Amino acid sequence: MSTPSGSGGQWLQEFLRFLGQQRNYSTRTISAYARDLGRFLVWLDGDCCAADAQTIARYIGHLKRQQLANSSIQRNLSAVRSFYGFLQQQGRVSSNPAKVSRGPKHKRRLPKVLDADQASQLLNFASTSVKALQDKALLELFYGSGLRLSEVAGLRTKDLSLADGHVRVTGKGDKERQVPLGRYCVAALKQWLAVHPANPEGWVFPGRAGKNISPRTVQNRLKQIAAVQLGDSSLHPHMLRHTYATHMLESSGDLRGIQELLGHSDIATTQIYTHLDFQHLAAVYDKAHPRATLQASAEDTATGEDEKPSYS
Repeated sequence: MSTPSGSGGQWLQEFLRFLGQQRNYSTRTISAYARDLGRFLVWLDGDCCAADAQTIARYIGHLKRQQLANSSIQRNLSAVRSFYGFLQQQGRVSSNPAKVSRGPKHKRRLPKVLDADQASQLLNFASTSVKALQDKALLELFYGSGLRLSEVAGLRTKDLSLADGHVRVTGKGDKERQVPLGRYCVAALKQWLAVHPANPEGWVFPGRAGKNISPRTVQNRLKQIAAVQLGDSSLHPHMLRHTYATHMLESSGDLRGIQELLGHSDIATTQIYTHLDFQHLAAVYDKAHPRATLQASAEDTATGEDEKPSYS
């Protein structure tokens, strides 16, 4: 992809610096903004401050013709909207031309989760080696706290308060939160911290050359464990975060509390778990209720009760 030139490229760099220095966005997120906005500015090929709502509508049409997925178009539009919000704050535009634009609707996919039996099976292995102790501590921390991959990988021993049963983490937007830890998680962390090599930086899960464990290493390790424990290597850290949230909602029904535990800034992000919870309840109903649709249909077919009754 070509690099945007002129004032557009200069304002893009200013915006990316703003995201890093003022919003504390991760390098990965900033790179995604740079990629999406770079695409827009190259297509625009003109003064970005002169764009209007029709310009944005034409760009959405361009993305559709490029056969981008609806979710990708929405992501690009969100980046453009944020960019012009920044330009408006800087006094470069009087209004945000992307504010009223609407991209194509797309069906939001519900995240996959483990059920309670699968979660128990995943964690049911003997901690007979240092590596196994680390594995158990990682899994218990993901499932027992709902932390993000970056939060687990970057955890330091000073962030843990195992006597009180909680961990302090700094999440997206540099927001700090305190998350309780269950007794199994606390026990696994104590066992791991008692044997893992000392590291001057105080990483809970140290990597190489004095650094913390890499997210890629954690992802690969979870896949290897799941392949053995569940016979399926599709497990990833965020699935455990989804599982934590879903099981918490099934037990408590406290959506606001789960929002705080997960570190979501918007309750709408947490509401995805209400759909997962309903799916679970619907499955229980279909399996157990005498009048459930699936069970009734099978019985009706077997007894011939699908025919109209006679009232003679």
